[in-house]
Amino acid sequence: MILTDEQILAEMERGTIVIEPFDRACLGTNSYDVHLGRYLATYRDHVLDARKHNQIDVFEIPEEGFVLTPETLYLGVTEEYTETHAHVPFLEGKSSVGRLGIDIHATAGKGDVGFSNTWTLEISVTQPVRIYRGMPIGQLIYFAVEGAIQNYYNRKPNAKYNARTDKPVESMMWMNKF
Repeated sequence: MILTDEQILAEMERGTIVIEPFDRACLGTNSYDVHLGRYLATYRDHVLDARKHNQIDVFEIPEEGFVLTPETLYLGVTEEYTETHAHVPFLEGKSSVGRLGIDIHATAGKGDVGFSNTWTLEISVTQPVRIYRGMPIGQLIYFAVEGAIQNYYNRKPNAKYNARTDKPVESMMWMNKF
């Protein structure tokens, strides 16, 4: 079951959903619009290695915007910090963003119960497009869960993305033992 606008507001009152900053105008019928934060990042190396810590260069999006180009993976971040303590959050791109040829995530659209942070975006484009910080970039949808939860994401000792940040976070795949 997907939460409606009224249910999202009720869960925020209970403290099981946190959205900071929150703007009532961004609340849709069954989602909440999130915005592109001020930072982007790109990987330093052209060839990435899943077993190594791939370094990124973080930069601020200028006031005049920044042109994304195809064949480059950009890591972005949401302006909004979120916490979800009793639901599964999904981040999807807005249709207006998709119609510009912008994908905001490759595979990481689902959060875990207990996720508490900004969202790192895995941005790619089909043709050059200028983007701006603060532009609507996606929408959060909340799903109800059934049953008790034993393993909240923010309490897992091996969770790799718990450190609160306003900057994009690179892949931590290298921390997995394989």
